Amino acid sequence: MAVKGKSADHQWVDDHAGPVVRPYAVTGGRARPVTGTFDLISLVTATRRDVSPEPGLGPEHLAIVGLCQRMQSVAEIAAHLDLPVGTVRVLLGDLVARNLVQIREPHRAVGVSDHSIFEAVIHGLRAL
Repeated sequence: MAVKGKSADHQWVDDHAGPVVRPYAVTGGRARPVTGTFDLISLVTATRRDVSPEPGLGPEHLAIVGLCQRMQSVAEIAAHLDLPVGTVRVLLGDLVARNLVQIREPHRAVGVSDHSIFEAVIHGLRAL
């Protein structure tokens, strides 16, 4: 639906944010990665230096591979590319399936429940 007096190209630009592309357009409408779950602190490294555009890889995929020449967390990738974490997870799933990136999941402490960690944080904040 075009806005009266505005060109079709202009309706995709926000005065403050710049070009607007919906996350579902970037992921092809997918909300879940084809493989993996990818924690926010999972570390991502590219497996190759140069990746040429090919069917199924968009500019965001290529940007992730370029960014991950140096190890990055999932959260850092989302911040650098200004994309929602869910969108980055879907794109990472595509890249893992093509062996273009490797993921190192964070190590979980054995025997420590998440609840006890939150309690310790709350007690520490109260002590401040």
